[in-house]
Amino acid sequence: MGSETIKLPIFNFSELIQGSKSPNWESVKNQVKFSLQEFGCFEATYDQIPQNLRNSVFEGLKKLFELPLQNKLQNKSNKLYHGYIGQHAKVPLYESLGIDNALDDGSIESFTNLMWPEGNHDFSKSIQSFSEQLSELDQIVRKMVLESLELEKYVDEQIQSTNYLIRVQKYDPPKSHETELGLPAHTDKNMVTILYQNEAKGLEVQTKDGRWISAQSSPNSFIVMTGESFHAWTNGRLHSPQHRVMMRGDVVRYSIAIFSVPREGYIIKAPEEMIDEEHPLLFKPFDYSKFLDFYYKDMDQKSFGALKAYCGA
Repeated sequence: MGSETIKLPIFNFSELIQGSKSPNWESVKNQVKFSLQEFGCFEATYDQIPQNLRNSVFEGLKKLFELPLQNKLQNKSNKLYHGYIGQHAKVPLYESLGIDNALDDGSIESFTNLMWPEGNHDFSKSIQSFSEQLSELDQIVRKMVLESLELEKYVDEQIQSTNYLIRVQKYDPPKSHETELGLPAHTDKNMVTILYQNEAKGLEVQTKDGRWISAQSSPNSFIVMTGESFHAWTNGRLHSPQHRVMMRGDVVRYSIAIFSVPREGYIIKAPEEMIDEEHPLLFKPFDYSKFLDFYYKDMDQKSFGALKAYCGA
């Protein structure tokens, strides 16, 4: 269950200008594509989100998870893993809440008022600002990938095909001195995930050759990861990595993740430019929401290879 400490590639997105053909943009986009092909993830610095806002987000998360259970249970969703999760026998250290369609008008404020009926303007404002700026980083990454694959004509379609899910997460430290599972190994099913985490280590990513490596970012950076939907859309050009959380030590782990999620009814289909003799079609076109229904019906049996089982060509 051990992991190696190997530093993920790290790229600075702070001074990039979208659409510019500057050497910096061209260099970073090619490295981004290579990292997502080889690792399925990388570390990103992005100074557009100032440190005081990041600190405010974590202060808000601590107060959120300190709320009475009855408040947190109000975070309900008809989609599995989009609402409150806690006190689960398989992941006793893990607790999380979700905000679906997070950037739609009023979504974050509605969530805030559900948790704090008296209101909490500071929490709502910081999560809103943080999420909006993180969504811009997501769009830069996807634009870079499509440019590097010579698929520029699909950029607008790709960006407009998604909305955003926010998940805030807390991991308690193990009660023993042994390393304990915080979250089981899995792949994300969406397009792209961007994760911001505090100083408590725990995130591990599996390499293509089966090694587990530590993916701890710095307080100034984010982890960017490919989901299975982007893997399918690019006809396997990008790698979607298995990852897990292993808890050790005595520090509570907090994280916030933004997931770019295909919109209801959007059909994920690899562009014809991605299909040739060397790269035959891997997945038939599929509806993301229907795939999730299939996956969630029997997760334990379908944790690995669910997409291939559902729509493999």
